[in-house]
Order: sequence, then C-alpha cells, then structure tokens
Amino acid sequence: MTALVRIILADDHQMFRHALRALLEKEACMSVVAEASSGDELLDIARRTPADVVCIDIAMPGMNGIEATRRLLAIQPAAKVIGLSAFSDRQFVMDMLNAGATGYVTKAEAGDELIRAIQAVRMGRSYLCPDVAATVTSALMENMQMAPAAPRISARERQVLQLIAEGHTSARIADRLHVAPSTVEVHRRNIMRKLDLHSVADLTRYAIRNGITSVSS
Repeated sequence: MTALVRIILADDHQMFRHALRALLEKEACMSVVAEASSGDELLDIARRTPADVVCIDIAMPGMNGIEATRRLLAIQPAAKVIGLSAFSDRQFVMDMLNAGATGYVTKAEAGDELIRAIQAVRMGRSYLCPDVAATVTSALMENMQMAPAAPRISARERQVLQLIAEGHTSARIADRLHVAPSTVEVHRRNIMRKLDLHSVADLTRYAIRNGITSVSS
C-alpha cells in the first residue's frame, strides 16, 4: 500500500491554494494537512505539523519563499520543498534550490506538473517543470558564450529589497531582521548601486517587475 504523502501549501492567494488542494486531494496517496498564507504562518505550522512535501510560493509578503525555505528546513530537515512561482527566472530558480528546495514549478504549469514534482521529490529526485528546465538550459548555454552577468544581489539584499518595496521603513525592516537601522541603510545603498537604481520608487518597480514581491503596482 502506497504511503500517504502529507503536504503543506504556502501561498498568499487563497483561491490558488484552494485550487491546488482540490487538485492534489484527487490523488488517493496525497493529503493537504495544512495551508499557510505567509512565511511566518508556514513556520508556525511547521513547528506543529509534520509534512513530507511543502509547496512554497516565492513571492509572499513579509518573508519570501526563499527565506521561508531555509527556515522551514531548519525545523523539518526531512521535508521536501517545491518552489512555486509565476516566474521562471533562473536566479529565482537557483536561489530556491540553493535554499534547499528540490523542485520548482511555475504557477502556469501547476496542474499535473505539480503532481509529477511531488512524486519525484518523494522518491529523492529533483524536479524542474518544462518552462524552468528550458530557461535554465538556455541560460547555461548563454553563459558559455558571452555577456557580463546580470547584477546579482545577495539573499539578504533581496529580503531588504522586498520589505522596502512593501513600504516598510528602515527602522521596521531593522526590527524585523534583528539588525541595526544603519545596516539596513548599507544594504539599501548596495542594492541601488548594484542595480543602478536611484530611488525607492525605482526599487519598488524593480521588485514588482522581477517577482520579488507580490505587491501590485
């Protein structure tokens, strides 16, 4: 008899979560044991609810899916994480995999592809949906040839950028990340320098355009 796969869904869009739950629970061997609408809620649930697979939206408000993945795996090291995103950008994919995820599925393909991803990661394999696999392959081929790499910001800078775009002040960001406000300002200057952006409005537009935040313009 096939063991039941316990799944947690983390996404700030309730309708999307409910659609995924309905899809997954049609599979006899899959059970959605909990849902979370934010990274913080996910971590709280993870402390109380064991899961085999956790499907995490990357662009959640507050704590993004990349940071949530790192913290989740510190709580439940045996859990398998699948990143969910509207974007197939290779940096998101690599950041998610580096955080510990073993799968990545775009929301446009999150039907049968998500079921295949869950089955694969439960068997100890990694899984990239076709859109993502094509993007990563194309990027690797491009990198073998030319062009300077796109500006890369660190995971901490990405977190600061997301919070800036979501309207938090330096003091609130510092409190949330447990650092000094002056450290937040250093991160802000470094982000602007790396991305060649010159205002908070520019940072916000960049974050929205690149899927770093789910805040809409």
